Amino acid sequence: MKSTSNFLAFDLGAESGRAILGSLTDGQITLREVSRFATGMMMVHDHYRWNIYRFYEEMIKAIRQTVDLSESPLSVGMDTWGVDFALFGEDGNMLDIPYCYRDSRTDGAMEDFFKLIPTDVVYRLNGIQFMQLNSLFQLFSMVRDHSPVLKQATDLLFIPYIFHYLLTGIKKTEFSYATTSQLYNPVKGAWEKELFDAMNLPVGLMQEIVSPGTRLGSIYS
Repeated sequence: MKSTSNFLAFDLGAESGRAILGSLTDGQITLREVSRFATGMMMVHDHYRWNIYRFYEEMIKAIRQTVDLSESPLSVGMDTWGVDFALFGEDGNMLDIPYCYRDSRTDGAMEDFFKLIPTDVVYRLNGIQFMQLNSLFQLFSMVRDHSPVLKQATDLLFIPYIFHYLLTGIKKTEFSYATTSQLYNPVKGAWEKELFDAMNLPVGLMQEIVSPGTRLGSIYS
């Protein structure tokens, strides 16, 4: 009797997302699209945001669909864009809808941050290209603009790990997303405290960094 193992993957882009079911039977892999949905940004009070809970709702629908078809996945994983994030409070709830990397709130943020730490020092600390959409400058723009959300924040989660947290209750950051944030020091293999100190923010906002494929936990029933 043939044995089949199913694995569900979510691939989210800036315009659309899809759920792909991979089935492994006797060493042979087959892929099937379970669902596809729009993910475009939305304008809220003159700022571009991500409707994160609608994306999550689409994910739940896809998971339920595989269960209804008796194709329950052994694991669920996801891939999204980097740099964007949401802040969470002590009670575990999201404090604000995530901004989109295309939003104008980061205008001038790089130049203002380099007044605190020179460009050569920042590059030495993280070694990635300077772009105003990077997480470092998104976070600093909130400091510069005196965002009240920062006073309540205890955790920062990048987009894919918002969904992992909603599904499992576990807060982590996968290595590749850490490296695109410009908040990670690849030499130390850790979040760069000097950058957080410059912003007067606790490095404790950040999560433990885990390797790709790390098992996080079980999906809530």
